[in-house]
Amino acid sequence: MSAVDVHHVVSGVNEGPVVVLSNSLGSTHRMWDAQAGALGERFKVVRYDTRGHGSSPVPQGPYFIDDLTDDLVRLLDRLGVQRAHVVGLSLGAMTAMRLAARFPERIQGLALLCTAAHLPSADWRARAKLVRMHGSAAVSTSVVQRWFTEPFLSAQPELRADFDAMVAATPGEGYAACCDAIANLDLRQDLSSISAPTLVIAGADDPATPPAKLEEIVSGIPGARLLVVEHAAHLANVEQPGIITSALIEHLERS
Repeated sequence: MSAVDVHHVVSGVNEGPVVVLSNSLGSTHRMWDAQAGALGERFKVVRYDTRGHGSSPVPQGPYFIDDLTDDLVRLLDRLGVQRAHVVGLSLGAMTAMRLAARFPERIQGLALLCTAAHLPSADWRARAKLVRMHGSAAVSTSVVQRWFTEPFLSAQPELRADFDAMVAATPGEGYAACCDAIANLDLRQDLSSISAPTLVIAGADDPATPPAKLEEIVSGIPGARLLVVEHAAHLANVEQPGIITSALIEHLERS
């Protein structure tokens, strides 16, 4: 499948080092709102919507992780960026890992949040089938419940509603085709070839990609470091923005 021109937003220091933020399944570039400002004081920040999400094109699926990676390379090329820090969460981190394995020369520093190198395929094929039949709204409530801890959601009903609406608005084919990409994903053999300085972040309460999945990644990438964030589920960057933004800045400035 050919690469597509994904929707993107650029902010921050125009002449600074570039940081690309890659979103999770079912979200848009807005999931990084809590990080964009502080990162933008030090870096040129590029946020984008993965294909099939937000304002990006929605090609007919299935998609594969190399499709998502090719989209990111195309974006870097369009922006004239030869080398960038790449930060991804969940599906975004899967894309970042594959980019780092295929095109190591394009990566300056890498941060992988709440993700996995491999997940059971049957779960994702079933979700893709459900969404193709009934749309992303069929899974939005359950997805948001896994994204955040219950105390956090209970204290912020407006945030729950906003993220529920974000998932529900994701085009059904885009969401389902990205589920296909995860179902076909196995990056375990790629890990040892990743040479970029890598920070791996787990949410201690993440039911989707628990800390053991991040430990597997750390054990495979030479020199990778693990940070486990307490009181955080899958969208740990939203639930614990202060801890994670500080950790990202420290890591990227050292990379």
